[in-house]
Amino acid sequence: MVVDGQGGPLGVVIAGANVLERRLLKETIEAIVVERPEPTAEDPQPMCLDGGYDNPTGRGAATEAKYHPHIHKGKEVVKPGDRKPGHKPRRWVVERTFAWLSKCRGILVRYDKKDTNYLGLIQFACALYWYRRLDRLRQTSANQNPT
Repeated sequence: MVVDGQGGPLGVVIAGANVLERRLLKETIEAIVVERPEPTAEDPQPMCLDGGYDNPTGRGAATEAKYHPHIHKGKEVVKPGDRKPGHKPRRWVVERTFAWLSKCRGILVRYDKKDTNYLGLIQFACALYWYRRLDRLRQTSANQNPT
């Protein structure tokens, strides 16, 4: 799954449990459903990845899609006091989205035999996530700017 900075799902693919996720990075990037702005030299688009993508396949898939890969190595530990002011840590953003999706009973345990049905259910849950998120933003802005 590819998510934005706040955990909103942008693209998802499914595969068997025996397939390494680093082999699915290219397909996952291609599954992004939103059109993104063209990256420039002044404004490159970063992609945060965990240490499992620290290989030529992972880096190659990210750079081929014109992303600037930031790959976290497991040995890198940043103490809370050493963090730059204004920079939030980007850990566990995807896991938080997976946790939200696991609240949907049909996704937590796969009952569907066909891959396309299960993928459709996941995509429907992601669309519901975006609907709720945008509705929450709309309500917040309406409460702040009453006319």
